Amino acid sequence: MAKPLNIGMIGYGFMGRAHTNGYKRVCDFFPELPYRPVLKAACARDAAKIQAFADQWGYESTETDWRKLVERKDIDAVDICVPNNLHKEISLAAAAAGKMILCEKPLAMNVAEGEEMCQAVEKAKVPNTVWYNYRRVPAVTLAKQLVDQGRLGRIFHYRANFLQDWTISTDLPQGGTALWRLDAAAAGSGVTGDLLAHCIDTALWINGGIADVGAMTETFIKERKHTLTGKVEKVGIDDACAFLCHFQNGSLGLFESTRYARGHKALYTFEINGEKASIKWDLHDLHRLEYFDHGDESNLRGWRSIHVTDGDHPYMGKWWVPGLAIGYEHSFVHQVADFLDSLGKGVPCGPTFRDALETQKVCDAVLASAQDRTWKKV
Repeated sequence: MAKPLNIGMIGYGFMGRAHTNGYKRVCDFFPELPYRPVLKAACARDAAKIQAFADQWGYESTETDWRKLVERKDIDAVDICVPNNLHKEISLAAAAAGKMILCEKPLAMNVAEGEEMCQAVEKAKVPNTVWYNYRRVPAVTLAKQLVDQGRLGRIFHYRANFLQDWTISTDLPQGGTALWRLDAAAAGSGVTGDLLAHCIDTALWINGGIADVGAMTETFIKERKHTLTGKVEKVGIDDACAFLCHFQNGSLGLFESTRYARGHKALYTFEINGEKASIKWDLHDLHRLEYFDHGDESNLRGWRSIHVTDGDHPYMGKWWVPGLAIGYEHSFVHQVADFLDSLGKGVPCGPTFRDALETQKVCDAVLASAQDRTWKKV
């Protein structure tokens, strides 16, 4: 019988709901797991709001001080779903208390913070992971398998973008509970840490390390009213970022992200070109992987669309019958499943804090390159 694993959730926003859904559904579809998540406590500063969240999602209790949650003896794992500037402090306290840690991305505000967090969890020997959930989309996992199998041969190009359009209005304020991603003090960076971090993590996972970067960023709206102070203040985050890079395997990378691409709400795509084959993926059609194999007969050669829903595709044997797709929320179910499975086997669940630090290193190098307008080594 599966052992209970008591979860303490810090935060109740979009990611808090996404993670909680993963905990609630995982044992329904992965019944063989050695651990069973128990929604033991949810925490946020606003007592009324966190109680409403707990009531809706089924948490047994609430806290308004994250320190009290971390200190509780009945909490096994702490899930950090708060703004980026709080990740370090909570992680250090949780590690010192011997708690497992599941931390939202990006890992930290910068590499220095991330390194301190890595040292803390490694010293405490607590299991840890970072929620780069796109790794767990079955089509993305299949893409990695094809690359690992050598089906693409030598890799020449990796290109990715993540486009949104929700911050274009000059009337949109910055800061506060809803808009902390526009406040550099809370977020650390803009699209680089919020959106490109996803693209970078996927790229490192599939294509290996990045050696150096050449980047540019732009902040299109220079000042916004701050929600907390009511004053018009300088905007410190990047609204758009694009960078070139050299991967350690010799391939070239091209990455772009913006919140100023009118008509795009969450367009995340990547394409990989190799000597034998190419693959591409689009979040808007996330259950499909496009594949081109130059080894096909010339009169039949062309892009094929693989509908990633068969039982022999990654994760899909746990879901419905072939042909029936799953969605975004299932990537979080898969990450919970992998974390619990790893616990049972006594092995790390990637991306660990140390893995996520590599993404942080690229993000820091990108921002430094854009500031200096020079290439930077990672």
